[in-house]
Amino acid sequence: MRLFNTLADLRPLIGQPLGHSDWITVDQPRVNAFADATEDRQWIHCDPALAQAGPFGGPIAHGFLTLSLIPYFFETGFSVNETRMVVNYGLNKVRFTAPVPVGSRLRAGFRLLAMDDVADGAVQLTVEVAVEAEGRAKPVCVAEALARHYR
Repeated sequence: MRLFNTLADLRPLIGQPLGHSDWITVDQPRVNAFADATEDRQWIHCDPALAQAGPFGGPIAHGFLTLSLIPYFFETGFSVNETRMVVNYGLNKVRFTAPVPVGSRLRAGFRLLAMDDVADGAVQLTVEVAVEAEGRAKPVCVAEALARHYR
């Protein structure tokens, strides 16, 4: 966890990496719970036996499950002391660049792309989030996340 005292401490870091989150394991129970929550129970995610014969040699996590872990990654990646609340404002761009085999350990790397003052005294951060699977050279998901920090 990288800790900053104020939002102003981030300004000189625009264009720079901010660090990495903790690792999290994407196991079959997590995939099944996501499938139940979203009604997306496609066999490639939820039927390990059938998925063995599929194109990835086993079950893979939903792309949107990987994306839904971004708040966890932010929570364990960096924090700003003067921020009393952070609100997810959305995404500019998302790409699922590689499948996530069930059992993978994931973490995210962050790069600050922009900081903008917005309404109500908030500061909006645009952060590139590159989700990586342990042992793989290529990210599995790259997204531009928008987070509004309120003091």
